Amino acid sequence: MALEFTSLHPLFAAEARDVDLRTVEDRATLDEIRAGMDTYGVLVFRNQPLTDAEQLAFAERFDGTLHTKTGVAALTKNRFGNEALTDISNVDETGALLPADDRRRHYGLANRLWHTDASFENPRGRYSLLSTRVLPPAGANTEFADMRAAWDALPAAMQDELLGYTVHHSIAYSRQTLGFDFSAEELDKLRGAVHPLVNLNPVTGRRSLYLASHASRINELSLPEGRLLLRELMEHATQARFVFSHTWADGDLVIWDNRATMHRARPFEDYKHRRELRRVTTLDIH
Repeated sequence: MALEFTSLHPLFAAEARDVDLRTVEDRATLDEIRAGMDTYGVLVFRNQPLTDAEQLAFAERFDGTLHTKTGVAALTKNRFGNEALTDISNVDETGALLPADDRRRHYGLANRLWHTDASFENPRGRYSLLSTRVLPPAGANTEFADMRAAWDALPAAMQDELLGYTVHHSIAYSRQTLGFDFSAEELDKLRGAVHPLVNLNPVTGRRSLYLASHASRINELSLPEGRLLLRELMEHATQARFVFSHTWADGDLVIWDNRATMHRARPFEDYKHRRELRRVTTLDIH
């Protein structure tokens, strides 16, 4: 049975139906999901009660090699014992809420900045798969920005200018903008990576901006000029017309293409309510 995609936004994002990701193994269905990603950039799958093992296994079936060099690994050990399974939560290893002054909480607050997963690594992140475990009673939406539509809306002259630029991405930089302090040893582990400012999807032929709060400088411009341009592009790309907000429900799994979108977490009462999600990101290996 062919998958059914229902649009959730005029420009991108769709809900995918009639599939149980725990049991999908055939190439045809996996190819349908990938084609949906090329079209929509963000896919929402409802009623997917995945275990950690099932989520990891599906990610590997879907897109191969998993990202394991997470930024938070420079600070603390993964509480699941597997760096491919990123802990998107506000709890410690015992399940207790992190105190307001906990360093791990401060690090995680940067997820509220617009970003792309694993842009600070080479190879970079391709698809992210985020699955619910525990949800707070209100808030904590995830917003996505369509970087393809943002590119399409730029003047032609600016598009021509941007095509030759490369950008250094650093997860340490994005945290430092919020006042987070790293040790010299931690900074040595988080040196970042360089990627083109503009992506090209070889399947669809569409271009997209490749931005993030991790983007620290444009290598071809002076530092002030590059950062001003990055700020201007971020403001352009996150206009309301380019943004889709996902309201989480139990059993949701959302997949997004980091090469075509940015995303950010929205606030909730994290000092009162638990929120636990698991993220797996695949590497952009062709």
